[in-house]
Amino acid sequence: MKQSKTTNRYDSLASWIYHLDKPIGRSFGDIEFYYKLLKGCTGPILEPAVGNGRVLIPLLEKGLEISGFDASKKMMEYCTLECKQRGLTPRLSIERFENFATDHSYQAIILPAGSFQLITDFSTAIQVLKRFKSVLGPQGRLILDLSTLACLSEPTMLSRSWEVPGGLITLTEQRQEVNYIKQTTTSQLRYEYWLEGKLTQSELDLFALRFWGVEEFSLALKEAGFTTIKTYANYSKESTIDQDTHTLTFEAF
Repeated sequence: MKQSKTTNRYDSLASWIYHLDKPIGRSFGDIEFYYKLLKGCTGPILEPAVGNGRVLIPLLEKGLEISGFDASKKMMEYCTLECKQRGLTPRLSIERFENFATDHSYQAIILPAGSFQLITDFSTAIQVLKRFKSVLGPQGRLILDLSTLACLSEPTMLSRSWEVPGGLITLTEQRQEVNYIKQTTTSQLRYEYWLEGKLTQSELDLFALRFWGVEEFSLALKEAGFTTIKTYANYSKESTIDQDTHTLTFEAF
């Protein structure tokens, strides 16, 4: 039985579960909202941490010019296969937030579903925002989602399972640390693949996230060089940010 442990890796079992739980086109309100913000965008768009293409592929099918990268080789394999099955040929690459390289200029960069929170170090996050800013063209926009600070104290899920041909994949989460000073959480995720009643593969990963205050992140965007910043609550231009807000979307020009 194979077992391994690292942080925010999205290896084979984690990527498999992600693809089962969040298939292409599954929306939390984000796909429709992002398309509304990007509609009319005539230039290239970049999605870092593109994952399996859950958001990228529907936006491609709506006619937007979008490319992406991800640090996980397994996630990129899913994304590449799903694009190929649909006759789509976006530019995809395996890269990390901290050191992605490009000769292209983008009209927009998007990070739905809280992907930016995978960067847990504050100074690294600022440098990544500056890197994003450097590859945006005139009037370029950065659009991204964040969970609210209230999520720091939310209980974690205990366990979930997915049926697959001949077997079962399970995910068990255990919160290891909540650091209210650094505004981070660290959870231990155990992935197990059961085939015909026998445990055939197991992965043990640490999953870490950083959470941001609304004003704090606005200041971070300004430090990175963005000048005009808009905020939205729960994928709506009409909703007001309040105690019931679960998702914040920032649009920075």
